[in-house]
Amino acid sequence: MRLMAQKVRSIADAIEDEEVDAFTHAILNAKRIYVMGAGRSGLVAKAFAMRLMHLGLKSFVVGETITPAIEQSDMIIAFSGSGNTKTIADISETAKEIGATIGLITSNKESRIGKIADVIVVIESQRDAVTDDSHEYEIRQMMGEHKSFAPLGTIFETTAMIFSDAVVSRLMEITQTSEGELKKRHTNIE
Repeated sequence: MRLMAQKVRSIADAIEDEEVDAFTHAILNAKRIYVMGAGRSGLVAKAFAMRLMHLGLKSFVVGETITPAIEQSDMIIAFSGSGNTKTIADISETAKEIGATIGLITSNKESRIGKIADVIVVIESQRDAVTDDSHEYEIRQMMGEHKSFAPLGTIFETTAMIFSDAVVSRLMEITQTSEGELKKRHTNIE
C-alpha cells in the first residue's frame, strides 16, 4: 500500500494544473455529463457519475438503459488508460460528430481518443517495458525501484478514482455546495 500511495503521489504531482482547470471548466459548462470506461476504468467512471449526481449535476453512464441521447451542449468523459479502447474510442468519435465536448482521463495523450478530445488530463501510469522479469527484479533490488508491484492498469484506475474524487471536491468549492447538500441527493432506498 505504501508503494502504491507513493506512486499515486508522484503521479498527482505531475498532473498539470491547466489540464485540471480546463477539465473542471468543461464540466461546469456542460448541460449534461456522460461518463464511460471499460472494465475497472468503467467502474471508476460510474463512481464519478454518482458523485456528479450527488453534486446536483445531470450525469449519466454510457450504456445504461436510462441514458438519453447526447447533444451538442453535453460533455462525455472517457476514462481510458490507453486511450485506444475500441468501444470507448468509437463512442467518443460518435459524440464528437454530434458536437459534444470530449473529455479524456488517460495516460496516453497521443491516443485515438486523445486526438479528438477537447480536454485531457494525463495520469501517467505506464510502466516501463519489461523484457526480462529476472533482470527487472535485479534492478529493483539494486536501485530500490518497484515498477511492477501492481498488475495491469491498477495504478491508473486507482489514481483516476482519487483524481475524480478530488475533482468533485474542487467542484464543491467552486459551486459552494456543502456535503449536506450532497447527502440530500444520496440514495435513501437502500
